[in-house]
Amino acid sequence: MDAATARLLLTPEATALLERLPAYDTIEPLSFGSRLRREGADGELVAAVLSQAELRLAARRKLGDFAQGMLFTREGLEQATRLTVAARHARRFRDAGTTRVADLTAGLGADAMALAALGLAVVAFERDEATALLADHNLRHWDDALVVLADSMETVRGVDGVDAVFADPARRTGRGRRHDPRDYSPALDDVLALRDQFPALGVKVGPGIPHDALPTSTPDAPVEAQWVSVDGDVVEAGLWCGPLAAHGGRGALVISGDEAHELTGEPTPGEAGTLGEFVVEPDGAVIRAGLVGPLAESVGAHLVDPRIAYLTSASEVHTPFARTYRVLESLPYSTSRLASALHARGVGRVEIKKRGVDVTPERLRPQLKLRGSASATVILTRIADRHTALIVEPVGG
Repeated sequence: MDAATARLLLTPEATALLERLPAYDTIEPLSFGSRLRREGADGELVAAVLSQAELRLAARRKLGDFAQGMLFTREGLEQATRLTVAARHARRFRDAGTTRVADLTAGLGADAMALAALGLAVVAFERDEATALLADHNLRHWDDALVVLADSMETVRGVDGVDAVFADPARRTGRGRRHDPRDYSPALDDVLALRDQFPALGVKVGPGIPHDALPTSTPDAPVEAQWVSVDGDVVEAGLWCGPLAAHGGRGALVISGDEAHELTGEPTPGEAGTLGEFVVEPDGAVIRAGLVGPLAESVGAHLVDPRIAYLTSASEVHTPFARTYRVLESLPYSTSRLASALHARGVGRVEIKKRGVDVTPERLRPQLKLRGSASATVILTRIADRHTALIVEPVGG
């Protein structure tokens, strides 16, 4: 989006048109837009407003009811922090006693909104003019939230009153995601270098960040690395420094609905053992944090294979950090063997999970030629260096 389109969206005409639009999922956009133009609405305005209606609908998954009064760009919405996670970010800053937070990469302002909602003053930096205009609109309800059109890395050290910093560096280009933190914008090392002036520093990073890229935690300068999943999806990792760190180690925060649970510890290799009656699938945040070994120890399970992040147990495991399955059948994996076993059970619908086996579930499924009324879950994995198929059912239905 260019700055001219952003300014167009801030006009009273755009606001009025957005307010009277029906819900986007109840209209046919092309015909509805044609009708608005026939009624005299400007074509450029109609296109911009319909795009916002579509983005607001998509944003509800991340931002709930707040999305209805916000303005978006597609790129900004993709990177925006989910409301439930942004609220947890904000509480860290509040609980650490900070009062004025510099958001170095404000984007559309989701994290700045969460900070301001807790009564913290915010200086929200944004380099892109169009995005800054939309962020200023989104933060209009908070007098202590200031949007600054500038490169934060060149400016933040000179801003009065700032006692904490938050950053969510860009991790995408036109060619896809940036996995190397040196390729973030701004680069992770450059953000972390601000700790000499702002010890209370938090950085949202990609959940695939290499562990050897994590900053060292020391008693004098603790760093907490926390991976976060929401309803089964790993959405981010966060690096929390100085007074923002609850501990100097790693954590996995698992959010499901209104509940949140955290597993903390240090990566330790788990022990492998024989396959039991149950298979336990750790949450993705636990896996990304390297805490499968500590989870296994805490629930009395062991690994199915030293290099595979599935656990197994002789008894049911109940934990918010994993899902448990009862093993119905175990067989050496081949397409024909698996197809025969599923046919014998009358399975017509199958969920395929895999780890440690070079199989594409979307390609395998039609090769099984399933028919029948039953459904099943199949786990394809490696046990004792052998490719194995497990037909399982979730514990609890």
